[in-house]
Amino acid sequence: MGSLFRSEEMCLAQLFLQSGSAYNCTSELGELGLVEFRDLNPSVNSFQRRFVSEIKRCEEMERILGYLLREIKKEDIPLPEEDVNPAAPLPKHVMVIMEQLQRLELELSEVTRNKEKLQKNLLELTEYTHMLHITRKFVHHSAEREPSRVQYEEFPFLEKDPMMDYTSMQRLGAKLGFISGLIQSVKIEAFERMLWRVCKGYTILNYSEVDGLLEDPDTGEPTRSVVFLISYWGEQIGQKVKKICDCYHCHLYPYPNSNEERNDVVEGLRTRIQDLHMILQRTEDYLRQVLIKASESVFIWVIQVKKMKAIYHIFNLCSFDVTNKCLIAEVWCPVNDLPALRRALEDGSRKSGAAVPSFVNRIPSNDTPPTLIRTTKFTSGFQNIVDAYGVSSYREVNPAPYTIITFPFLFAVMFGDLGHGIIMALFALWMVLYENDRKLKKTRNEVWNIFFEGRYIILLMGIFSVYTGLIYNDCFSKSINLFGSGWNVRAMYDHGGWNAHMVRSNSFLALDPNVRGVFKGPYPLGIDPIWNLASNRLTFLNSYKMKMSVIVGIIHMTFGVVLGVFNHLHFRRTFNLYLIFIPELLFLLCLFGYLAFMIVYKWLFFTVRDSQTAPSILIHFINMFLMQGDSSQPLYPGQAGFQVFLVVVAVLSVPVLLLGKPLYLYWQHKGRDRLSMYRGYQRVRRSSEEKLSLMHAHDVEEGTSLDSHSSSSDSQSEELDFADIFLHQSIHTIEYCLGCISNTASYLRLWALSLAHARWSFRISSTAVLVSSLYRLPSLSCTQALKMRGCYELQDAKDQTRADL
Repeated sequence: MGSLFRSEEMCLAQLFLQSGSAYNCTSELGELGLVEFRDLNPSVNSFQRRFVSEIKRCEEMERILGYLLREIKKEDIPLPEEDVNPAAPLPKHVMVIMEQLQRLELELSEVTRNKEKLQKNLLELTEYTHMLHITRKFVHHSAEREPSRVQYEEFPFLEKDPMMDYTSMQRLGAKLGFISGLIQSVKIEAFERMLWRVCKGYTILNYSEVDGLLEDPDTGEPTRSVVFLISYWGEQIGQKVKKICDCYHCHLYPYPNSNEERNDVVEGLRTRIQDLHMILQRTEDYLRQVLIKASESVFIWVIQVKKMKAIYHIFNLCSFDVTNKCLIAEVWCPVNDLPALRRALEDGSRKSGAAVPSFVNRIPSNDTPPTLIRTTKFTSGFQNIVDAYGVSSYREVNPAPYTIITFPFLFAVMFGDLGHGIIMALFALWMVLYENDRKLKKTRNEVWNIFFEGRYIILLMGIFSVYTGLIYNDCFSKSINLFGSGWNVRAMYDHGGWNAHMVRSNSFLALDPNVRGVFKGPYPLGIDPIWNLASNRLTFLNSYKMKMSVIVGIIHMTFGVVLGVFNHLHFRRTFNLYLIFIPELLFLLCLFGYLAFMIVYKWLFFTVRDSQTAPSILIHFINMFLMQGDSSQPLYPGQAGFQVFLVVVAVLSVPVLLLGKPLYLYWQHKGRDRLSMYRGYQRVRRSSEEKLSLMHAHDVEEGTSLDSHSSSSDSQSEELDFADIFLHQSIHTIEYCLGCISNTASYLRLWALSLAHARWSFRISSTAVLVSSLYRLPSLSCTQALKMRGCYELQDAKDQTRADL
């Protein structure tokens, strides 16, 4: 069987890589992705291995590349969209790449630093300009000027005291001083309160908000700022004011003493701001050019550095020979890929020009190989679903191929709607047709990535939902009459006693299939559309879907048990067929398989004429365990004795499943103790390296394989741990028996979710139909609108629709 149905056969190989060609050989192996390296230095610390310096160099290059990518993203420069896969750079080219990256980083850091300084200088000049324009109206040295806003004084509670202006301050001999600057608007109230508390009224604060937003130099975010002017007298007060300004991170600027000086400063600021804008524009253009040039190669460099770092990481897993001229590595490799592995080593040796080629030797191992299952873009999604529950053991049957059918089908049983299935299938088909679009594959939206990776799963789920929608005859919760109903109402008038008065006087009337001509035959495909008008529609669908879910679940569980046969036959454990498979199958079929049999039997052998007297399957299944066969009408003759036989067989299969394998292995181990001398000869013989290949050929002829040497030799050389085997078998038995019961009940969720989906779809469609009817026919009542649209079959649907509206 292929690797899709069973994991690849693996072998342990030893690679001898010459020091001159080891880098190229490892690069070739990495491009092929054929092997998994083992760590031959498990006791050595990661920081004490031989190639730590090379890995640090790669990490430094990754840091620089990360910095370049951030700068490129900040400037919104697009990266090349073509898919590239460059090979790992040669060691002699690494220093060239390193020098280029360091030069780019130095150049970008200098240009960025200069740009930040220019922006900061421009911001300071802009703030200074705003401060000069706003403070022009604060202070005039004329007696006619009144302060625009006096916030406080030394004794603010004395409202009648006149405020001391600047002229009176000068008469008192105080030395006037001014401090001006900008502060964030959110801090102005606390700043004002702190000034009053510390300075005790020896200051006068005037402030006004700047029109527009200014950039915060620390965070780079636009903020609202306030220009303030503080008038104080006394050197000590001035020192206190400056300290308070420093505490609140105010931007202080010198205040001119006269109007002429102010005008000169404003003119000079205007000229400097224009020059800074021009210089800043040229700096940004140069920075963008450097980043555009770097973006052409940065993506290739990222891939090359990652590959180079992976190569040196692999070197740290290898060991050197005594001459330190050859690297020795151990790898797990698929047996079928050994020729490709040898060709990769030959290509690496040829590219490096080594005189001595590298080679590979296959060696025996007692370790369990890793599980390798090759997947495609179609099967990868289903394989991920299976691996989420657990990766199968080495060379076991892979359930993923069967999940390709069972998973979408079980979903479709719950989501059976023709209209919804078509929408889902079209959406998945669009993703499949445009799967090579880079924008769809490289998006960072995690939810979209989940949908895109499972596009083939969604496609199959939509197709299967279309199929089950046809079986349910359900399209947006409405039935489709393609072939004509198999039920005839006219026969009830002719032979069933219906008349016009009876029809008008009854809200619901039932068709009697016992009347000749009422039921002409089954609907060709799916459920008859007349059930959409029946009052007992939910009762019929409940029974139908519940029984169908049980049957599907039992078939699914039986198929899973049968898959175990292929594992037993592949590993040549024939005793598991008699001690595990047959008891498991008997326990499942004698109990729950019999339940499916009763469902099918009742469908086949009980007609509509016997519907009133047909026995209940649930009652019979309960009486089967209670051994009460005579308490109800039997389904068939001899049912009571047959059910007792099935229960006895199911009960007896449990101790066989529990004790069979441990007792057999114990008996087998005791019986082989008498062959210890032969086993000793076998161990000596296997230890001979000269005859190892001959022994392998002999093992293949006997039906054993190299990977099974572990179990055979260990079981022969060590004592059998009966308690451990019995414990594992007990856990397996309890899990299987309880799982049969719980899983059978769990499959009923197919029925429950199917009814929930149909119910919600019906409510939504009924609400939409009612709303459209009310808009088209506003004079009709809700009940009349429902009847005109064919939604009158369920009385509670009308009530729910009214509640929703």
